[in-house]
Amino acid sequence: MDRTLERSTMRKVYLRLLPFAVLSYVLAYIDRINVSFAGLTMRGDIGMSAGTFGFAVGMFYWGYFIFEVPSNVILEKIGARIWIARIMITWGILAGCTAAVTNSTSFAIVRFLLGVAEAGFFPGIILYFTYWFPSHHHARIVSGFLVGLPVAVAIGAPISTGLLGLDGLFGLRGWQVMYIAEAIPTVAIGVLTFFVLTDRPEQAKFLTAEERNWLVTRIAAERRATEAVRTFTLWQALYNPKVLLLALNYVGIVTASLGMLIFIPQMIKSLGNYSNMTVGWLTMIPYICGGIAMVVWGRISDRMNERRWNLFIGCVFSTVGLVIAGMTMGTWWALVGMSIAAMGFYGSKGPFFAMPPMFLSGPGLAAGIAWINSIGNLGGFFGPWYVGIMKDMTGSYAGGLYGLALLGLIAAIVCALFLHIPNRLPASTMVAPAE
Repeated sequence: MDRTLERSTMRKVYLRLLPFAVLSYVLAYIDRINVSFAGLTMRGDIGMSAGTFGFAVGMFYWGYFIFEVPSNVILEKIGARIWIARIMITWGILAGCTAAVTNSTSFAIVRFLLGVAEAGFFPGIILYFTYWFPSHHHARIVSGFLVGLPVAVAIGAPISTGLLGLDGLFGLRGWQVMYIAEAIPTVAIGVLTFFVLTDRPEQAKFLTAEERNWLVTRIAAERRATEAVRTFTLWQALYNPKVLLLALNYVGIVTASLGMLIFIPQMIKSLGNYSNMTVGWLTMIPYICGGIAMVVWGRISDRMNERRWNLFIGCVFSTVGLVIAGMTMGTWWALVGMSIAAMGFYGSKGPFFAMPPMFLSGPGLAAGIAWINSIGNLGGFFGPWYVGIMKDMTGSYAGGLYGLALLGLIAAIVCALFLHIPNRLPASTMVAPAE
């Protein structure tokens, strides 16, 4: 293989797709989790307990669950350019509508509709990457894309808490200003998406004819190698044992991750009499650690060409960090524990999402990724709800964190005992990643 051709091709693809994908995901996650900062004042303004707040926040993930697979199947049929643009525009509008809620019921309804609107964005981008990136780039490109998640929390924390301080602007409460201000960029980027994305490598005008031919040929060869073992239809992928085991592992990680994420500003606030802005800055710390771990872990997994045990170590990190945070809740060591947990949550994502393309392709891959993500993201409902209930019952977040740690442990056990997925690519295609 001409390594120079590979390097030039992949460099152009990375530069073309990754920055825009990261920006889109940053906006997606800010619109999804700014509710955790709104909760600092919103709960009191509309009269919600911690448990009610967690329940309403989690309704997002039911909308996400129901419409995830249909959304990804539509993307596979009509192309990412149109569908991703549609997703971003509609979720931006609904994110802004959260400013109009007046009680827990209307809040839960808007959160559900926001989940419906955003369903398919994350698995759609992951599927889109499989059209453009050979397998030995998968963990790295997924990690590079998902770094937008901790970045969104890290930069969104001071921005969101800063906007909360604009209480009274235009006669609005601070959390209403925050929802509206953070929704506008999402709609704008959604419109831009229609003009920026290219659906398939065959249409890539930013590549030379030689580069385009190399990439199309390479992706097609890998797809044939996967399909030579077995081809899964859309429906077969939904009940495939490996898909269901991956979903079970992901339920554990997502429940633990979002159970911590939604309440972390309130946990930090409980450490002392800090302003909302200070809480925002301190919230950055775990997610900066998570972002660094995500990038490093993805590169290590690609260089090793190993997924399962990298994922296992991430699950163990999550479990240990949550136990430390629970044992030391009320002290600064809790923030250390949450930082270790965040490293595990986000470091595991690159290896994890590199696993479905190892045995799925075509419609089966589109459905499989969406199904794994939709089942896993139900943890986004149960995690915050559980932590909120434990806080109401015990007056402390420690019990909630121990329960989340148990789920991290279950995810690690599933990975260690059951997630053996042989690499189906022939040896001739397994080359070292191009720099």
